Amino acid sequence: MSGSTFDVDCRRCPRLAAFLDDVKEKYPDYHCRPVPPFGDAQAKLLIVGLAPGMHGANRSGRPFTGDHAGLLLYEALHRHGFATAPESLHVDDGLRLLDARITNAVKCLPPDNKPVGAEINTCNDFLASEIASLAGGSVILALGGIAHRAVVKATGRRQADYKFGHGNVAELGPHQLLDSYHCSRYNTNTGRLTAEMFNDVFGKARELLEA
Repeated sequence: MSGSTFDVDCRRCPRLAAFLDDVKEKYPDYHCRPVPPFGDAQAKLLIVGLAPGMHGANRSGRPFTGDHAGLLLYEALHRHGFATAPESLHVDDGLRLLDARITNAVKCLPPDNKPVGAEINTCNDFLASEIASLAGGSVILALGGIAHRAVVKATGRRQADYKFGHGNVAELGPHQLLDSYHCSRYNTNTGRLTAEMFNDVFGKARELLEA
């Protein structure tokens, strides 16, 4: 698998593979496979989420499509010129990302939305290959601490040198790592992440790309 950015037939994590099989029985129309990255193949903004949601990406087959987390994300992408529409409805809705791509640290739906460390590590080579394919000067936007740590690991750096913090920017070799709280329902409902905070992050991403 080394060197590949995605494998729709991957079943290297036994717990995740078995869980997807169970979910497919309950929801036969759902995607229930590894969810591919979505967006511009030559993008200089790579957004890294945690994992597909049960009734979002796991259903639709597109990252952050069909659940609450995607509402804020696609609206911000559109507002800052990274998407052709402010809402992602389904894989055939014609939406395009502009100089942006969305991927996940873990490509398969985990039980209770919580992948274990071994699953994050097993999936990390896909993320490493995807980051290695980025052009110099790209910005990697990590949504949440797990995505942040997955990016640091994928680039072979020490976690102690890269602490997660909302709005933090760090040099990551030829790229820059930008952090944001994840746009989950929990974070938005509790006020930990507001729409204004999230839009500020995308404004910063745009500034970094244009600097």
